[in-house]
Amino acid sequence: MSDLAAPSPHTPFEDAQAIFTGTLFISLALILFNQVGMITGGTAGAAFVLSHLTGISFGKLFFAINLPFYGFSWKHMGREFTLKTFGAITLLSLMTEFSPALFAIDRLHPAYAAILGGLLLGSGVLFLARHRASLGGATVISLYLQQSRHWRAGKIQIGMDLAVLATAAAVLPPPKLGYSVLGAVVMGLFIAINHRPGRYNGT
Repeated sequence: MSDLAAPSPHTPFEDAQAIFTGTLFISLALILFNQVGMITGGTAGAAFVLSHLTGISFGKLFFAINLPFYGFSWKHMGREFTLKTFGAITLLSLMTEFSPALFAIDRLHPAYAAILGGLLLGSGVLFLARHRASLGGATVISLYLQQSRHWRAGKIQIGMDLAVLATAAAVLPPPKLGYSVLGAVVMGLFIAINHRPGRYNGT
């Protein structure tokens, strides 16, 4: 018999602080990307592109784009995951609306923004995943495929993010698109290395 005790479930407070911290990290990454004219992948990237084309704020578009994914999440990932995901998406939408008024950067190199932003995004997504939450869209699908088929979520995330970034070629100059791809790869590799199938209670 093993001497190791089964891991205890997270308390509501632990979940709340992880969701807040994860979304704060992600909002900071998005501020860095926006500062140098980069975008990220997934529904956040789609919201960036639409914001550029329509003038509607990123926060409003990000919240709206994720609405269709809640049905998939409820069916395949469960009620708790979906409610936490809704909370994280709502919180991030609000953070991105108000954070620019609270935080400013005078000088930032795109390569530094891509690497730091990618790591912040990966860390934030990992915080959420460990507490059964996500930022909707591509992240829901990648976590579902990892849970159901044991595919590496990070690799799936890279593929979907690069697909979104490919569509951004119409609105981004090549250098900024290249740095955006770098940020997506850094994020995906971080998740792939640190969130493996079966390592954490089978998820």
